[in-house]
Amino acid sequence: MKTRIKICGLTREADVDAAVAAGADALGFVFYPPSPRYVTPQRAAELARRVPPFVEVVGLFVNEAPAVVRAACETAPISLLQFHGDEDAVYCRQFSRPWLRAARVRPGLDLVEFARSFPDARGLLLDAFVDGYGGGGHVFDWTLIPPGLPGFLVLSGGLTADNVGDAMERVRPLAVDVSSGVETSKGIKDHQKIAAFVAAVRKADESI
Repeated sequence: MKTRIKICGLTREADVDAAVAAGADALGFVFYPPSPRYVTPQRAAELARRVPPFVEVVGLFVNEAPAVVRAACETAPISLLQFHGDEDAVYCRQFSRPWLRAARVRPGLDLVEFARSFPDARGLLLDAFVDGYGGGGHVFDWTLIPPGLPGFLVLSGGLTADNVGDAMERVRPLAVDVSSGVETSKGIKDHQKIAAFVAAVRKADESI
């Protein structure tokens, strides 16, 4: 089974087109105002018009008011929600859409218990722990992931074309999620890096 690929933090039409052309399975739009990759729901709707069928549109939120999440879902064609803050399962499941829960991985975090706290999540996204929210382009210690962690795993945090193959071999995630690893600056994607990242994932799929 091929590893799914999500390109996150898209802000420009050309970058959406490049991600789709490279073969990304999902595109992520950040609805967290402090982020340099933030887009409004209206802007995300404009960008999502370029997304063909069977490519998932993902909306990323951090501790947002439920009414804001609902409004974004009404404005942009979001098919999957991704929660990166301190949201509990009751919060996450209220929107009648499939969702991912991000875990900020660090020593002392019981990932098995964390996963069990979100039994109806579509998957668990593992990211680096940094100040604030989001992985900040940092790789975390993959040995902190316990074997047999329940649910579908999405690996994030400092992935690039150079390290994603090793990450896939060690973690065996269902999907990988990249943002800063395919950028020239925050929110501005490098199309060659996107293509190289997708190619590296597909190469790793063949050898795993």
